[in-house]
Amino acid sequence: MKSVAEICSDLIRFDTTNPGSGERPAAEYVATLLADAGLQPEVFESAPHRTTVVARFEGDSSDALLIHGHLDVVPADPAEWELHPFSGEIVDDCVYGRGAVDMKGSCAMTLATVLGMRARGLRPKRDLVLAFLADEEATGDYGSRHAVTEHRDLFDGVTQAISESGGFSVTSGPSRVYPIAVGERGTSWMKLTAHGVAGHGSRPAVDNPVATLAHALSRVASYQWPVRLTPSVAALLRSLSEITGQPIDLERLDDEADRLGALGTLFKGQIRNSANPTMLSAGYKVNVVPSSAEAHVDGRYLPGLQEEFLSTIDELLGPKITREFVNLEDAPSAPYPSSFFDELGAALVAEDPLARPVPYVMSGGTDAKSFARIGIEGYGFAPLMLRPDLDYFGMFHGKDERVPVEGLEFGTRVLTRLLTHP
Repeated sequence: MKSVAEICSDLIRFDTTNPGSGERPAAEYVATLLADAGLQPEVFESAPHRTTVVARFEGDSSDALLIHGHLDVVPADPAEWELHPFSGEIVDDCVYGRGAVDMKGSCAMTLATVLGMRARGLRPKRDLVLAFLADEEATGDYGSRHAVTEHRDLFDGVTQAISESGGFSVTSGPSRVYPIAVGERGTSWMKLTAHGVAGHGSRPAVDNPVATLAHALSRVASYQWPVRLTPSVAALLRSLSEITGQPIDLERLDDEADRLGALGTLFKGQIRNSANPTMLSAGYKVNVVPSSAEAHVDGRYLPGLQEEFLSTIDELLGPKITREFVNLEDAPSAPYPSSFFDELGAALVAEDPLARPVPYVMSGGTDAKSFARIGIEGYGFAPLMLRPDLDYFGMFHGKDERVPVEGLEFGTRVLTRLLTHP
């Protein structure tokens, strides 16, 4: 049986860049591993080569748990990397390559766990639905959204899910803090358009849409969004105060995030909404004032704050800018405190006595948004014990992405504990 590191390396070697040639080769590899273990994977495509794999591993309860991950990755320029981003090489006990963290390493842990359980004859406590999805690095239209609309029956009986961006270690003194995601910010990707009057660039402009849009974007970019503490983030802050032995000043959270270093990254991007201009398009010649200008903004908002976010955006843009959604997704949240959160934390502590599980809200988004549409409560839990010198967040979409072999092995043990009877 392949080791978790070997599976991770194999997956990285499939170039599943999104946009690109699709996920099919990686999906076929996953389906083969599952079939060889005696499961019956369903393989389907939403478009040519945009391939997803789903399999069910029957357990002792039909109250099913979904474990989902995505097979696509963001682009990587080989010239910027020490090792080729699709080599999957293992150097200094780390697996290198695009997707090592986001999230082929997690997919490898799921596969290694399930294959190990099958080889040892272990039956899960509850039905497991395993989903390896396309297109998470875009909107999910070709992956999770397609899966929940066109293949809804594959998720019958699923009440909870686990996936990426939680369960990793952050070293703090004698403890290791493990944030378990109980929610994530919503997504509001917007296309902005300003209309004006075309004219010669040498004459005073009557109504220059480029200038109108630039002023509006400046207001959006410079706006200081107010702090909004959701219950889960407030619970995180209380936990961090207890772990560090120092109270966190709620009136100075930005400064406190800087003071706490790695621990501060767990809440710095989760205490307020945000909006970042990311794309601009206008004009076709330097001496022509165009009749329109366009921009795109990546907006994110905390659970329960969509209405406040959008009304603020409209005030900042002003009446001359129109907006339309490229992608609008609600901010999902899962119950906390809950018995399932306690199960996740107990699996970590059983493998790492220094573990301190804490609730966490993701600043970005995952396929959990799609599964929330059909009533599945999603938790971020892809357990990894990391070396203190590895910048976990910095490796998401960054260069020289890598994951420790021992971290993958740790995660596989934690998942096995979680999924099987003691």
